[in-house]
Amino acid sequence: MFVLSGYEYLLGFLLICSLVPALALSASKLLRPSGTSPERRTTYESGMEPIGGAWIQFNIRYYMFALVFVVFDVETVFLYPWAVAFHRLGLLAFIEALIFIAILVVALVYAWRKGALEWS
Repeated sequence: MFVLSGYEYLLGFLLICSLVPALALSASKLLRPSGTSPERRTTYESGMEPIGGAWIQFNIRYYMFALVFVVFDVETVFLYPWAVAFHRLGLLAFIEALIFIAILVVALVYAWRKGALEWS
């Protein structure tokens, strides 16, 4: 008596996707060490004594590189299924993909002109 027939698997998938992180977080909370000594609260830097504070200000270029990476990573995620089903989609899908790539090229040119790709 499911109102939207054909969506039973989606509902099951969403239920499993919700339970797995909840179970992982619960298990890690139960299995973790519970000591709260002052030594545990210090910053860990590969066995060396920490130098300076942990709250430092990063250069904005780091975030610009990360943003450009995310843009082109998302491009790959969207283009892969299109490439797999390319032979069934036809000419209209090809034109749409070209428009999508053109928008991303415009974004790359914009980031390049703004100096977002220069680290020095």
